[in-house]
Amino acid sequence: MTPERKERINEVLSLRQPDLCVVTDKIVKDRNLAAIIRTCDAVGIQHVHCVVPKSEYRTYRGTSASADKFVDTVHHASAPEALAELKEKGMQIVAAHFSPDAIDYRDIDYSKPTALVMGTEIEGVSDEALNYCDAKIVIPMMGMVESFNVSVAAAIILSEAQRQRQIKGAYDVRKLDDGTYQTLFFRWGYPKLAHYCDENKLPYPPLDENGDLISGTAPTQTVD
Repeated sequence: MTPERKERINEVLSLRQPDLCVVTDKIVKDRNLAAIIRTCDAVGIQHVHCVVPKSEYRTYRGTSASADKFVDTVHHASAPEALAELKEKGMQIVAAHFSPDAIDYRDIDYSKPTALVMGTEIEGVSDEALNYCDAKIVIPMMGMVESFNVSVAAAIILSEAQRQRQIKGAYDVRKLDDGTYQTLFFRWGYPKLAHYCDENKLPYPPLDENGDLISGTAPTQTVD
């Protein structure tokens, strides 16, 4: 791994926001999921929680496979399963959902630990998910079209979250704990070796202070 690559990985990991995540509620269109995950990476989100019906689970797997190099996608069979866990972690649950009591998306304080729930374009966020939500938000529309594509809407909202967090200095201090930081550094820096270790249920070999593999500690002879 080149020094430039190490520097880039360290830089991106130092900007990750573990207290900001997205929950996709029954979104199964691969292009929408891929676009949302890409936006999450761009604003420093590490986890996307995907509530996917069992009948569409294969579609979800095919979509996330190309994106999980940098963003972890977690499958949940139901919204309560995903949102109850996030609530227990102290996150405010915010749903992008058209409703009489929905507020402007810019009126939410995204510097707080936040889970953004995005639903389907036709039905919005499901009732079972809304039961866990602390607020509903909308993006003001000035034209004839009533809504944005869900991936576009997610990008708009997450850009506001990024803006607020930058003002509060959330990107100025590393938020990932040491264990998570080191695990992600290894996965991103040595993807083939990480895959080999995961497949064979082996611990990741140690790295030195420069992020290099310590000689003789890794099964490198088995990995191209």
